[in-house]
Amino acid sequence: MAILSKYSNDQVEKLLNELLLVLEKNQTPTDLALMVLGNCATDIINRDVAPAARKRLAEQFGQALLASVDDRHDA
Repeated sequence: MAILSKYSNDQVEKLLNELLLVLEKNQTPTDLALMVLGNCATDIINRDVAPAARKRLAEQFGQALLASVDDRHDA
């Protein structure tokens, strides 16, 4: 089932590309990039989400991440 968003694909893609450019510019290794992005997600949740809703949002975020990962093996 598709997820509806209040944000346009253009908005999402523009921000994603800007974030990826910063990581590329700094030649960021994969493990460091994931650590930093995870820390960003944690900071946003702790700063902008009510304490009572944080755990559930983090669980939903984790589920969305798992659902979006391509688990096909590349040859």
